[in-house]
Amino acid sequence: MKKLTLALAAALSLSTANAADYVIDSKGAHASINFKIQHLGYSWLTGRFNDFKGTFSYDDAAPSAAKIMVTIDTGSIDSNHAERDKHLKSDDFLNVDEFPEAKFVSTKIVDKGNGSMDVTGDFTLHGVTNPITIEAKKIGEGKDPWGGYRAGFMGTTTIALKDYGIDYDLGPASQTVELELHVEGVKQ
Repeated sequence: MKKLTLALAAALSLSTANAADYVIDSKGAHASINFKIQHLGYSWLTGRFNDFKGTFSYDDAAPSAAKIMVTIDTGSIDSNHAERDKHLKSDDFLNVDEFPEAKFVSTKIVDKGNGSMDVTGDFTLHGVTNPITIEAKKIGEGKDPWGGYRAGFMGTTTIALKDYGIDYDLGPASQTVELELHVEGVKQ
C-alpha cells in the first residue's frame, strides 16, 4: 500500500511538474472579455470589460491539470454608450460600488481532445458565486517576437442574470448574457 501511495504521489507530481505558469496579457490588449445580451428581443447589445487580470497554468501533455484565475473590474464595463454604462454600473445591474470585482476560479477541466476542453469553475458576480462551464479551445502556443513564450485560448459560456441576483426586467429575451473570452498568456 505504501509503495502504491508513493508511486501515485510521484506520478501526480510529474504530471504537474511540466505545467507552465502564465500571466494573462490584458495590458498589451491581447486578451478580452466580451459580452452580448439581447435588447428587448430586437437586436444584440454588445460590450466588454476593459480592466481585468489573471493567471493560468497549463501543460499541453496534461490539459486537465490546468488552473485558471481571473478577476474583473466590474466598473470597467464598456458598452460604447456612456449613459447605458452608468446604468449598468448602478444598483439595477452590477452595483459596482458594492461589488467592484467579479472573479472566476477553475475547479475542473475536462480535456475533450483536439485542443477542446470544458473549463468548470466558480464565477462570482454581484456578490453571488455559482459554478459555470466554459467551452474552451486552445488556439496555439509558442515563442513570441520579443523573446517570450505565449499560449492562447478562447471560450464561451452563458449566464442567467437572475442566478446572480440581477432581476432588472429587460423582457423575456434578455434573461441571459453570453460571454466570449479571448485569453493570451505570457509564460513566467
